[in-house]
Amino acid sequence: MWLLATRVPTAHLYQLITRGRTLLASVKYDDLETRARHSLGASNIAIYSMVAEALERHHAGGGLLIDVGCGRGNLWSFVRSRFDRHIGVDAIAFEGFPPDAEFHRVDLETGSVPLPDGSGDVVAAVETIEHLENPRAFMRELVRLAMPGGLVIVTTPNLLSVLTLVLKHRFAAFQDVDYPAHRTALLEVDLRRIAAECRLTDVEIAYSHEGRIALTSCRYPRSLSRLFPRALSDNLLLIGRTAGG
Repeated sequence: MWLLATRVPTAHLYQLITRGRTLLASVKYDDLETRARHSLGASNIAIYSMVAEALERHHAGGGLLIDVGCGRGNLWSFVRSRFDRHIGVDAIAFEGFPPDAEFHRVDLETGSVPLPDGSGDVVAAVETIEHLENPRAFMRELVRLAMPGGLVIVTTPNLLSVLTLVLKHRFAAFQDVDYPAHRTALLEVDLRRIAAECRLTDVEIAYSHEGRIALTSCRYPRSLSRLFPRALSDNLLLIGRTAGG
């Protein structure tokens, strides 16, 4: 009835609705602060455990952890015993951030972290790089913050899910529901190239050993994910050491 009264062609009306939704999405996520809130400031346990395991292999203990894109600071509860101090950095201050830790509010798209070069023994960015428009600039900032010979850790969604790519013609974790909060899709090879450009050494890739079966709510058995980590893990980690150590 309304369509007939307005005499707007259905196809044209559909285009208007689609453009309206796109505009609303761009308004909703037009700044990093709003996109950060979309993440709820937390990742899953498998990701934090992946970081803790990497630190167990590569970090002798002590010193300062700088957690960039820290959210609620949940990583700290997994690695607290390995460090003396913790500094969190994010676009917003999430409720629940550890009260005994130092926090800096920074727009990670445009601003640098207000800490001196070489401040951190370990600089970590958990599920943050995919939210940003310039991953290379972000990685350079992480490297700047790490002391000579310090560690840089980055985690991000693992995009090598062939089934999702074939069926939906886009990467896992970069579906319509994820966009535009998730902006930059990075393959393992992209992370390795960026690490090489930043002169990181002893670069290693690890996987979360937990993954959701495409198009279902079920997860692969953990024993199977450990056998085929690259194919069956939802998230991956890159760890590397800065020059000069």
